[in-house]
Amino acid sequence: MVTDFCQEDTPMTRDEVRASARRLVQWHERFAGYFGRTEAQRHALLYLKGLMSDLKRKSVEPIALQFARTAAGGPATQNEVVALQGFLTNSPWEAGDVFAEIQSVFAEELVPSTRQWSIGTVGVIDESAYVKAGKESVGVASQWCGRLGKTANCQVGVHLIGVTPAGVSALDGQLFLTKKWIADRPRREKTGVPREVRFQSKPQIAAEMIRRTVAAGKVGFDWIIADALYGDSGEFLDSLEAAGHRYVLEVRKNTLVWTVDPATLPGSMPGPKVRKKLGSYRYKEVRSVQEVAAELPAEAWRPLKLREGAKGPLVFEFAVLRVWAMRHNRSGPPIWMVIRRSFEATPDVKYYVSNAGVETRWEAMAMVTGARIRVEEYLEDGKMHLGMADYEARGWSSWHHHMALVALAHLYVTLTKRDMKRDVPELTLDMALRLLRSAFARRKLGTEQAIHIVNYHLKRNHVAHDSHRKSWLQKHKQLKKKLLL
Repeated sequence: MVTDFCQEDTPMTRDEVRASARRLVQWHERFAGYFGRTEAQRHALLYLKGLMSDLKRKSVEPIALQFARTAAGGPATQNEVVALQGFLTNSPWEAGDVFAEIQSVFAEELVPSTRQWSIGTVGVIDESAYVKAGKESVGVASQWCGRLGKTANCQVGVHLIGVTPAGVSALDGQLFLTKKWIADRPRREKTGVPREVRFQSKPQIAAEMIRRTVAAGKVGFDWIIADALYGDSGEFLDSLEAAGHRYVLEVRKNTLVWTVDPATLPGSMPGPKVRKKLGSYRYKEVRSVQEVAAELPAEAWRPLKLREGAKGPLVFEFAVLRVWAMRHNRSGPPIWMVIRRSFEATPDVKYYVSNAGVETRWEAMAMVTGARIRVEEYLEDGKMHLGMADYEARGWSSWHHHMALVALAHLYVTLTKRDMKRDVPELTLDMALRLLRSAFARRKLGTEQAIHIVNYHLKRNHVAHDSHRKSWLQKHKQLKKKLLL
């Protein structure tokens, strides 16, 4: 029995669901020219359908066997698998060109929604690790894997994500290569790493992606945010400031700042060798951000709801104050120090620095810190639902091709979800995918069954959210009154 998901209280119809799937062809036509020849264009559409399908593993072989057909219209054979692998690995299309057009769509479709909040378009730098068993894939090395919380054999990609109220989109991405990989000429040649690729640290890759995205002239950033790997890089901070970007960057708890203007103090700063001998800085006015935060009075902390989460309001306490940066072992410019603290019994504390103007409201910087949560959701959605980590591509081009196609698939589903949410506000990316899959003419899942499943999850999530929200408000009665929740 079909539930009331598409009845009078929800004007979205089955025809509209099917129309959303048909729009995939129209959507593909906009990007088709970037893939080159007609055959490559067909492979791109096939791969996109595979990424959005319900296949358990979304690598080349399962996608080809499920969706490809022979010239005579029969089931796919090994020839179709090899052809799709060739599209991903050897086809000459540029991932950068696809990302450039994604930036155009992002600017046209999602950036206008920034009128709904005060922080404009936020550019988020984040990295993601992809665990690999062998040693042949490009860039694979024993390195830190955030997904596992330890060093592991993996590849690491650096991603630039655009965040708006209406949705997020990957705007660029690049694989990180260790110095050992850069120096290994045979492996570089085997995996097709271009000769012009030289070693870049992750902050250097991030700075370059921001530069080329802005230079393309389609997307501008009102804020940049990244984690402590980037906030601790003086070179990255310098590059953002030189380009005129405002940032809110996380830093480690032992990051040092000046609590007074160093220009008002006598003498000069000791160099790193003297500093190591002394065991600390000669000035008591140089403190770690953790020490500064620990001495703040209770009235310095103010709560702010960043958004409504799946488990109730997402609320943190914030404290902000003006300090002076310590950069390259020298005193730096005046900056904001932002501290975010959760409400758990053992609070999770994050420290940030920002170059925003002195007139900037603390709420704006606080809201920017919440943009990284949206990006964590993007990476989770990409890996859980769109095959982001399922690739079996060993070459430089194939890694970047795959990530560009995942970004394209995610943006399409995001826009579909946005359009449907006008009628179904609780719709998640996973639910939007279920509906799209039902309209891809697959035997396993029909439209009515998909609507039934989505309606079930909508009701279940609504009940769960209300329960979590009630518990949260009961636990934080004072905040409820203070924030009018």
